[in-house]
Amino acid sequence: MTTAATSSRPGSLRWAVASAIAVARHPSLWVTGLRQARVLARPGWWWRPPFLPVPDRDYLHFRMVTMYGGDGDASAPADLVTYLRWCRSWPAATRRP
Repeated sequence: MTTAATSSRPGSLRWAVASAIAVARHPSLWVTGLRQARVLARPGWWWRPPFLPVPDRDYLHFRMVTMYGGDGDASAPADLVTYLRWCRSWPAATRRP
């Protein structure tokens, strides 16, 4: 079940604000979020509007469709928190004993 706040399209302003609020509630994920923003940012993002290091819209749409199926609109801000937790834990999971 989705609510009006979580049913907005990934990449939209409403989704971005709701996602930013969700991540803001988890200070331990802030550095990971900034790192992922840098890694996923479109090349040359500073030359094109919106002049923010955001993923390419087509890439984001592809990722949402492959995760949620259909048109990829099922994303919830809590899923971003889960993704960032996974990103933070990934280096520890790949270390050799």
